[in-house]
Amino acid sequence: MSEDEKLVKEITPKTEDFSRWYTDVVRKAELADYSPVKGCMIIRPYGFALWENMRDALDRMIKDTGHVNAYFPMFIPESYLKKEAEHVEGFAPEVAWITHGGDKELEERLAVRPTSEAIICSMYAKWISSWRDLPVLINQWANIVRWEKVTRLFLRTMEFLWQEGHTVHETAEEAQEETLKILDMYEDFAVNTLAIPVVKGFKSDKEKFAGGVRTYAIEAMMWDGKSLQAGTSHNLGQNFAKAFNIRYEDRNQKLQYGWSTSWGVSTRLVGAVIMTHGDDNGLVLPPKIAPFQVVIVPITSGKNPQKVLAEANKLKDRLVKNGIRVKLDDRDEYTPGWKYSEWEMRGVPLRLEIGPRDIEKGSVVLVERPDRKKNFVKMENIEAEVQKLLDSIQSAILERATKMRDEKTVEAENWEQFKKIMAEKRGFIKAYWDGTRETEDKIKEETKATIRVIVDENSKGKCIYTGKETNLYAYFAQAY
Repeated sequence: MSEDEKLVKEITPKTEDFSRWYTDVVRKAELADYSPVKGCMIIRPYGFALWENMRDALDRMIKDTGHVNAYFPMFIPESYLKKEAEHVEGFAPEVAWITHGGDKELEERLAVRPTSEAIICSMYAKWISSWRDLPVLINQWANIVRWEKVTRLFLRTMEFLWQEGHTVHETAEEAQEETLKILDMYEDFAVNTLAIPVVKGFKSDKEKFAGGVRTYAIEAMMWDGKSLQAGTSHNLGQNFAKAFNIRYEDRNQKLQYGWSTSWGVSTRLVGAVIMTHGDDNGLVLPPKIAPFQVVIVPITSGKNPQKVLAEANKLKDRLVKNGIRVKLDDRDEYTPGWKYSEWEMRGVPLRLEIGPRDIEKGSVVLVERPDRKKNFVKMENIEAEVQKLLDSIQSAILERATKMRDEKTVEAENWEQFKKIMAEKRGFIKAYWDGTRETEDKIKEETKATIRVIVDENSKGKCIYTGKETNLYAYFAQAY
């Protein structure tokens, strides 16, 4: 193996040090890098292209449910943030404050948005006056700042990108319907676009959104046995409507407070894709979101290299016209072997190899990223065969991730087994919880596991820790 090829392969094995493997993949695949500003990250073009594909797919789904996009300021007056007491208390440790404009001290501090309920609700109070104004269904794509002490690229940074939906409804029933509809949309997006299986349910009061009535979430299982919160949908009840005076004249000419929701996912989903699907060779990207779905590597070391390049360009044009994202790697300073390793590391789902012999045979070699399976395909059928393989890879990646998730999910029979699993294997543990904050805190203290979601509040069983009769059945895990 050449030195160049070794360079591409210098990734720490997952089994040796998963955290270092993750950082190696993010940086060597050129997804992101650390910023001179401590706690922040720089999303590089390849990483941003990945996020754009995720964003665009979800944006279509959001709009298909009747929501529209808008944009609100990133600066929030301190008095606005303080209007909902539980909300400001929950976010206070993470808020970044602006105290000066130029060389003048501000009369009122401005918060750099940790979330936008305060600024958005203040505007809804101006815009909503009648039941005819409802529902308000607005989403925004924005950046968020939360003062984090620990930096992990995509997973935990001071500034990150996300979407946040904010809606207001006439009734409590409509707000709850909206909350669950968005939860289902997030599940659909995670499973069918990101190829990540998830568990959905609601959070304990300790873990719910500050100021909300109930928080619902989807949780994904990472390769190392830790859970990652992949999306949240909050039923805010009338808490924010009362705090910001969002009132409307109902159909009987009586003033009522609106019922609101908020919901969001962020760039941490890029981290979820990496940790769910990646292997020791680097990224494994679902075709639906890969910046390049196919990379064409021409073998030009033999006779008539220009003919090979010409055929490679023809194939690229045909695939692009068919709506496929294609990269033609015609760099002559690197060997084909080096290119294979680089694009495997970058997670391109399908590699197309073409050389003089392939042209003579009228066929090409298509190599699948997940398992390096080779397919010999006639050039005349290239569009249909590539699309069929991309669909197959998308399904195979989801199937593999689902198998991994299921293997890391167990139902604990007793507390000793619970502790043993969390100490040795991690993963999801299904168990009953007695509903008390005290038990929740003790479980976390002894195992580092938290209630990720409660999936059933109607069955009967005994709490895994106290043995008390309860109706709350939950998924526990250590989490990012």
